[in-house]
Amino acid sequence: MSKRDFTKILLDENEIPKQWYNIVADMPNKPAPYYSPVTNQPATPDEMSVIFPKELIMQEMTTDRWVDIPDEVRDMYKQWRPSPLYRARALEKLLDTPARIYYKYEGTNATGSHKLNTALPQVFYNKAAGIKRLATETGAGQWGSALSLATSRFGLECTVYMVKVSYEQKPYRRSFMQTFGATVTASPSSLTNCGRSILEKDPNCTGSLGIAISEAVEDAATHSDTNYALGSVLNHVCMHQTIIGLEAKKQLEMVDEYPDVIFACCGGGSNFAGITFPFLMDKFKGKNVRAVAVEPTACPTLTKGVFAYDYGDTAKVAPITKMYTLGHDFVPAGIHAGGLRYHGDSPIVSQLYHDGLIEAQAFGQKACFEAALMFARSEGIVPAPESSHAIRAAIDEALKSKAEGREQVILFNLSGHGYFDFAAYDSYFTGKLDDIEYSEDAVKESIKNLPKIEE
Repeated sequence: MSKRDFTKILLDENEIPKQWYNIVADMPNKPAPYYSPVTNQPATPDEMSVIFPKELIMQEMTTDRWVDIPDEVRDMYKQWRPSPLYRARALEKLLDTPARIYYKYEGTNATGSHKLNTALPQVFYNKAAGIKRLATETGAGQWGSALSLATSRFGLECTVYMVKVSYEQKPYRRSFMQTFGATVTASPSSLTNCGRSILEKDPNCTGSLGIAISEAVEDAATHSDTNYALGSVLNHVCMHQTIIGLEAKKQLEMVDEYPDVIFACCGGGSNFAGITFPFLMDKFKGKNVRAVAVEPTACPTLTKGVFAYDYGDTAKVAPITKMYTLGHDFVPAGIHAGGLRYHGDSPIVSQLYHDGLIEAQAFGQKACFEAALMFARSEGIVPAPESSHAIRAAIDEALKSKAEGREQVILFNLSGHGYFDFAAYDSYFTGKLDDIEYSEDAVKESIKNLPKIEE
């Protein structure tokens, strides 16, 4: 039997990586420094220590190529890692394509997504620093679910500000977080100055990740026993997620394969970073591999945004970051891929895109749900709405291979399952989903209030 005949490729738990990969060490152009929203000067570690523990600040700033995974965290990873890598044989047959399609499935843990990969180390470092409670935001609910489970494991309290449209669309995500002891509040809320200010202007505001971040950061900054935890965007979060790609490389080596192209959905960028960064390490050495970030047309940060310094949140309390942005005042439409509704992107992902080292595509939600059903009916896993963007791009690439009569290896990250998302599937089945295109004119309007930073 040929090595490529395998459908499910597994690693032993002892093969879980012992270090995370920090792509900053190898980038030809490093991401620009953060700026303080108070001074408009480069942010100092002391300023960031108001909401983050020292160890995570060090990871955020380091240029070391490898960072050790704490033994306690690695032992916890063993409950569900290494995650499986599958060859999508049934999908290949359905598409009648010469392409070989592989996917890394991150939905095997209790929370159903990749977010636990960073939630556990973040809580570990915060507990070591003496923190008693973590405040955070969540869009679709995967990050809030992961942090609630992680804080439960380490004995910390957890407060989650959940974007209101997702709070209403996904009640079972709320129940999941509450099961693990988290306090969940719809954002914007009346609990913070930021939330109250927004509700005064728009009592029916559906919320955004930018608003929820503002509320969580304000909560953390005003309580001495509380820190803030972010599930995407920041350098240390992207680094924690590289365990995905590091495992995938080992698994593909077992069947003598290497991807020609890698797809992952992209909101803040951590899931995309997790699967692609270990392969981009090879690209920097001359390997020919494409990495494609896939986003919704309703929130086209990379494909239509501008590369500029902007606030990471609506209330302008988080660090100012150089990234692709639609403007911090941007409030996206209530699409069902709630985890992809952030106005900005990871500074690392943004720099790589600006330098032409990665690509980006955008799709409407109808095409993504169509792809999700093709995948579910062939491979037997219901994907999260966010992950369906990567599936759509992978299917289109496989059909392109068919049209051109060309073999290639396609890899995508199935970043989570969709078993909490059947309300979204119901909307698709009943024709209630709309495709929303964020226009160039809307982008021009939304970026008028970018901060003035002199680099």
